[in-house]
Amino acid sequence: MNPLILFMRLLAYVPLPLLRALGNGLGMVLYALARRRRGIVQANLAACFTHLDAAQRNTIARRHFRLFAQSLLDRSWLWHAPVALLRKRIRFEGALVELDNPQPLIFLAPHMVGLDVGGVVLTELQQITTACIYVPLSNVWAEQWMVQGRNRSGHVYSIARKDGPQPVLRGLRKGIRLHLSPDMDFGADGALWVPFFGVPAATVPALARFAKLGRARVCTLVSRLVPGGYEVRLSAAWDDFPSEDLHADTLRMNQSIEHWIDQDPAQYYWVHKRFKTRPSGAASIYR
Repeated sequence: MNPLILFMRLLAYVPLPLLRALGNGLGMVLYALARRRRGIVQANLAACFTHLDAAQRNTIARRHFRLFAQSLLDRSWLWHAPVALLRKRIRFEGALVELDNPQPLIFLAPHMVGLDVGGVVLTELQQITTACIYVPLSNVWAEQWMVQGRNRSGHVYSIARKDGPQPVLRGLRKGIRLHLSPDMDFGADGALWVPFFGVPAATVPALARFAKLGRARVCTLVSRLVPGGYEVRLSAAWDDFPSEDLHADTLRMNQSIEHWIDQDPAQYYWVHKRFKTRPSGAASIYR
């Protein structure tokens, strides 16, 4: 058996307070030793929160590493513990009536540290067949664990990003909901330069394009790590989206993500190089 899966299955039965304490310690170790990733987080925070001083940003960075590590260990029970335990630890709230509408639906799921919790809620707790777009991992063990964990319900329709938009659109037209996380830097090809916290960011305009071509509604799905587990909130469907202006729609998406990040900045996935691609002539923000 994959040793990572075996380890996580065993970890799934560790009491949550102890598991979170382990994650807290792991996060502090990563903050101290993972210098390259720490530098990426600090650079992202410096670019996005210019109104904060260095000490305030470092406080966010340290907490981010703790939350990141806790969310990693939490995947043990999210993907391997009994469903009854998931229901005790995850609170799902918001505009749940949107799930009753049979029309095509896209969940905009920003890269919070608890990103995978939203998928578990939809596919395992709500039994909703949901598509997700993934980028294969380089580590075979981690790839196998991730794929099996995300599809523990059997209601996940996994689509490789390299396969293009057609499988996504076919799924939407068949009534399969789409769990979409387009807030990463995939390079300049096909991207628009749209501000993210005031910084020009290569942004994939997939949300508006899928919504238009699939005639789909858009709701934001945000997962937040809390002491007792997770809170997952579903927004009401967006009004007047998409419009005829792709750039304006993509800016609206970024602003929506900013709104949720501002509520607790440490919960966002800052270890990713969000500004890896730069406009012509602009210097890198990463050392």
